Amino acid sequence: MALKNQYLADLLETVKKRNPGEPEFIQAVTEVFMSLEPVAEKRPDLVEAGVFERIVEPERQIIFRVPWVDDNGVCRVNRGFRIQFNSAIGPYKGGIRLHPSVYLGIIKFLGFEQIFKNSLTTLPMGGGKGGSDFDPKGKSDGEVMRFCQSFMTELCKHIGPDTDVPAGDIGTGAREIGYMFGQYKRIRNEFTGVLTGKGLTFGGSLARTQATGYGLCYFANEMLKANGKSFEGQTVVISGSGNVAIYATEKATELGAKVVAMSDSNGYIYDENGIDLAVVKQLKEVERKRIKEYLNFHPEAKYTEGCKGIWTIPCDIALPCATQNEVDGESAKTLAANGCYALCEGANMPSTPEAIDVYFENNMLYGPAKAANAGGVAVSGLEMSQNSERLSWTFEDVDNRLKGIMKEIFKSCDEASKEYGMEGNYMAGANIAGFLKVAEAMKAQGCV
Repeated sequence: MALKNQYLADLLETVKKRNPGEPEFIQAVTEVFMSLEPVAEKRPDLVEAGVFERIVEPERQIIFRVPWVDDNGVCRVNRGFRIQFNSAIGPYKGGIRLHPSVYLGIIKFLGFEQIFKNSLTTLPMGGGKGGSDFDPKGKSDGEVMRFCQSFMTELCKHIGPDTDVPAGDIGTGAREIGYMFGQYKRIRNEFTGVLTGKGLTFGGSLARTQATGYGLCYFANEMLKANGKSFEGQTVVISGSGNVAIYATEKATELGAKVVAMSDSNGYIYDENGIDLAVVKQLKEVERKRIKEYLNFHPEAKYTEGCKGIWTIPCDIALPCATQNEVDGESAKTLAANGCYALCEGANMPSTPEAIDVYFENNMLYGPAKAANAGGVAVSGLEMSQNSERLSWTFEDVDNRLKGIMKEIFKSCDEASKEYGMEGNYMAGANIAGFLKVAEAMKAQGCV
């Protein structure tokens, strides 16, 4: 669908020319602009202040070499990135992704999304993102440590507790954060809350591991309740088997649903009796094995190579928690045809534009990633608060705060969609609510 507002249409063309070969970033900007058309019409003051032009241009893009030595004594080289996108409402905040697919366009799309996601949390955090094309899979602890130390040796020049606070993402778990934090502390000779997702013994927050998955279900539950539905007795399909998927499965089950499928990058499992989460946790969190090993414990389950087929499994609610653009138009049509009435995103931008069109055409309830998966960064923000106060809150306290934040995020999306004449369009509501808070701050701070 083409933009109707000529100003935004022209600006999008400028963005495309400035960022060639970066389809994920262009896709993210296009989606946001589609939602912001009524804002551009209603708020000419923001147009005059150049807010739209500035918000699509990162404040800073950092690219650097990451040399490290493997276990055979061979020097390897990867490329590191940090995009400091927008600091209008607080220090840059966003994860570090370690995956072979990482390049500038991926990090820019993630950083752009992070602006709005962080704004929605109500916490004072700007948008940023980082990462490297390094693949931690198959590497020894020593190799991962040496990479992380080299990565942080450069990154430490650009971050700080009041400047930029990175966190984990795909490929960056507690192990990697620990190595990075240790190197930062060693170089800077200071113990600060410069990284979130830390271990509990050195400043980490309880409930951070569960936060994105739990938060996803809290948001989905609010969306369902607002439309006269709930998780109780519903069949759910969840893609992925990392932290987000595991703890979304845990919380959805706790709320009365039956999760019947999960996946990894090789394929997916289908267990019509309901996923045995204890087995998945053992395979993924302890043994670091592939999801197909689930059949060693439950031979009655089915394993299928390849990931796309997971969306052919009939379900009431779908929670994509794996990676960007995993649900395309064809998969969305299959979901709708099989009776799926709600989809909430646990991964970042897991639905293609064609898939999103299908959701709306079929009146599906759709919870976009920048709202639905904001639980992780919300608890990262709470970890920053605990570090600043030199305190450690209980799991229950953090979880209750997370639940309250996700309720407020849904409320903001719902109210914004109604105010701008798009009731029930939570994607538009999320984009508008997230944008307006940042836009007002940018306008107030002048042309910077």
